[in-house]
Amino acid sequence: MPYVAPQHRRELDPLIDQLARSLVQEARKYEDAAAFAGLLNYACTRLALKVARQRCGPLRYWLIAILTGTFKNLADEFYRRLGQPYEDRQIVKNGDVDVYAEYLEEMEQA
Repeated sequence: MPYVAPQHRRELDPLIDQLARSLVQEARKYEDAAAFAGLLNYACTRLALKVARQRCGPLRYWLIAILTGTFKNLADEFYRRLGQPYEDRQIVKNGDVDVYAEYLEEMEQA
């Protein structure tokens, strides 16, 4: 979870909301419903690079590590908060892959 103070959220949220609306509007120009993914990737990448460049200057290893960690943490948090619960519901709905149960049973016996 990104720990951002409420006063910073109040300043950033309207800007983020405006960008989100613009990305959705641009994505509607494509027939493919998933077209927003490329636009979102571009926007996040460019935003991260612009902030890093303006705040930190030339590219350095530590800056690569920070940006990589930020995006990795973002992806992990997203999956933990939304992906995993979705997957769990789908397993209940459709059934699991049987081989998982075999491995889990072996792990319990070890």
